[in-house]
Amino acid sequence: MHDEQVTDFEPADETALSALPHSGEHEVETTLRPRKLAEFIGQPRVREQLELVLASARKRGVPPDHVLLSGPPGLGKTSLAMIIAAELDATLRVTSGPALERAGDLAAMLSNLAEGDVLFIDEIHRIARPAEEMLYLAMEDFRVDVVVGKGPGATSIPLEIAPFTLVGATTRSGSLTGPLRDRFGFTGQMEFYHPEELELVVGRAATILDITVDEDAGAEIARRSRGTPRIANRLLRRVRDYAEVRANGEASKEVVRAALEVYDVDELGLDRLDRAVLSALVRSFGGGPVGVSTLAVAVGEEPSTVEEVCEPYLVRAGMLARTPRGRVATATAWEHLGLRPPAGTAAEPSLFD
Repeated sequence: MHDEQVTDFEPADETALSALPHSGEHEVETTLRPRKLAEFIGQPRVREQLELVLASARKRGVPPDHVLLSGPPGLGKTSLAMIIAAELDATLRVTSGPALERAGDLAAMLSNLAEGDVLFIDEIHRIARPAEEMLYLAMEDFRVDVVVGKGPGATSIPLEIAPFTLVGATTRSGSLTGPLRDRFGFTGQMEFYHPEELELVVGRAATILDITVDEDAGAEIARRSRGTPRIANRLLRRVRDYAEVRANGEASKEVVRAALEVYDVDELGLDRLDRAVLSALVRSFGGGPVGVSTLAVAVGEEPSTVEEVCEPYLVRAGMLARTPRGRVATATAWEHLGLRPPAGTAAEPSLFD
């Protein structure tokens, strides 16, 4: 299987607990990625469904239905795309939605596909509209219409393409147009991981990276990883750095706690930016409600960073609520900052309950 990587993804946020990929992480992530479906940890429902789709296609000797993988970043959508190609013994072609700005970009890629190839489009909801409309025909009829010339003299030439399987990944399934979503035969919704599953992820990564991590240390890393394997693997590498320099290379629970304190990751998996958002919301705005743009200015960050990096986990942790009037701190947020919540402050359901 050959991978073709596209390098024009948008730069990612570089905070330790961002689920987005960091620059320079591609090589180590490739090392840690599972190669087969049997090696993939977590997502049991999606794994079972995908196993049936692939086994059926292999038995019939045809490419499987197009696959859409949806869910937050860092949960394994790219890994599953690579596994699909490996399970089918097919070549994987990789691109991203933002890279397909024109229909011609997509036509060139589709025309180079061999029969049975797997085309992976990351962030497929960001594909340009002309390319998306071309993709409809390619997914359904395995052909594209190439327009030659301009104006009244323009002609459309149908171009047959080899049968292929499209794997699309999106962090915003609601942003997909209906016609595009309907053309996928299988949709897998990726969920955040349980701490027990992340312990297995940490244990597997520690073995591959040759890091000595005891059971309690692995559980501590998993508990602070925000339900996301990418973050768990990143924190494991930071613990390794600390252990090699200050703890003779062995990562105990105490070493993990000391290491993550250095990297500003607290016992609930909040980092400096998370705590800054909560602190501004509580101390500067009395717990809210306050708009996300105003909150971002208060912490010196872009609104998109606050909204996409911090808020999802703070909401899941029951510390922040989104209301029509703005963001509101819950009683859990006040208590986490060591403050007494005002009377009447609601407590939201938390993933720690």
